[in-house]
Amino acid sequence: MDYSVIIPARMASSRLPDKPLADIAGLPMVVHVAQRAARSGASRVVVAADDTRVVRACESHGIESLLTRQDHVSGSDRLAEACVLLGLSDHDLVVNVQGDEPLIEPALIDAVAHTLADRPEADMGTAAHALGELAEYTNPNVVKVVLDAQQLALYFSRAPIAWWRDGWREGHFAALPSPAPLRHIGIYSYRAGFLRRFPTLSPAPMESLESLEQLRALWHGHRIAVHVTDTVPGPGVDTEQDLARVRLLMSRPGA
Repeated sequence: MDYSVIIPARMASSRLPDKPLADIAGLPMVVHVAQRAARSGASRVVVAADDTRVVRACESHGIESLLTRQDHVSGSDRLAEACVLLGLSDHDLVVNVQGDEPLIEPALIDAVAHTLADRPEADMGTAAHALGELAEYTNPNVVKVVLDAQQLALYFSRAPIAWWRDGWREGHFAALPSPAPLRHIGIYSYRAGFLRRFPTLSPAPMESLESLEQLRALWHGHRIAVHVTDTVPGPGVDTEQDLARVRLLMSRPGA
């Protein structure tokens, strides 16, 4: 199956400025991400940057990159521009791998690409895994997803969904419900035609409330197929503490 990986890389992160170029084991973080993606079955891996410094860093390590506008409001907008610049056709498959996931598993990238390719009724693909900790279920920074019988997303939320009515006691949950709720993993596959249209869709009210862009697709009637993996993904990098943790993990032999 033929598909491309596009990695959006934005320098103006509020919590970790210049994040794509953060050094991890002697390489910029975005280069690590691209190298991991290149171990997947993707026919092409491209970094869509908003700064010439990222482009130069990628080029110096043999990573294909292109310069996109700095004023994009979301990663989807940046990917949509990249699809135009790359001349992708409407039916070409694209996987969006976040530029702050230096421990992304190549097999997960392949799985998310295949999930969309195998589901013509869906316009997007993504991934999830079963939660193992009660604290994650109740944490609003952990996005949960509920599926239908066909493994299509019904809803994404920062709230603990599905809500365990009988497990709620005296203002808290005593344990995780069974079956375990699913944590959403922020990796997406698209057909390039839909990706180009997505930024033109009006934002959904629930998207603004939850601050979850994928809810726009559901609100407009588009289906999202979900690959459920047994493998818990490695940590991403949003803060200095995350960066320190990932540096430690990647300093170990075999990382």
